[in-house]
Amino acid sequence: MFEWIVSVIESWGYTGVFLLMLAENLFPPIPSEVIMPLAGFLVGEGKMNLALTILSGTAGAVIGTSFWYFVGRAFGAERLKRWAARWGRLLTMSPSDIDGAVGWFDRHGGTAVFFGRMLPAIRTLISVPAGIARMNFARFLMLTTIGSLIWTVLLTVAGMLLQERFEQVSHVIDPISKIIVLGVVAVYVYRVATWKPH
Repeated sequence: MFEWIVSVIESWGYTGVFLLMLAENLFPPIPSEVIMPLAGFLVGEGKMNLALTILSGTAGAVIGTSFWYFVGRAFGAERLKRWAARWGRLLTMSPSDIDGAVGWFDRHGGTAVFFGRMLPAIRTLISVPAGIARMNFARFLMLTTIGSLIWTVLLTVAGMLLQERFEQVSHVIDPISKIIVLGVVAVYVYRVATWKPH
């Protein structure tokens, strides 16, 4: 996994960082906790520019999460709940999950959007209730961008620091990245298998 992500970023450069982060926010195959530290690793090696790497990752995250904002805005709570009752197993989403997300957003609003960008699993889903609530898009975009930027900076800098000790930790990085991805897949499979349209 380590070698594959690094090879994608090395081959595609900033476009690779952008596309991986975009994919992570559309349907999370590889978490940003793996993508951006490995991009930071390449920055530490002098193969990429820090600012451009951070901007590419942030742009991918913002565009990906904005897609779900417009899904929520276009369909609204009731249509999404009907869709979830029929097809929700694919995204392990039930009508009650939508009610819960909307209720949580109603209580926390902009704070949820900002801090949600730094929380696994929440970072993509929080955009849907923001769209359902028709949160002002300029405000949504500002909070999403700031939250995504902070998270991307932290992960990228962590990867840069890791690069300096690569010889000591290289044998650990690949297994950990595989465990993270397998964990995400296992949780998804479990949720699909135990999903109930409640």
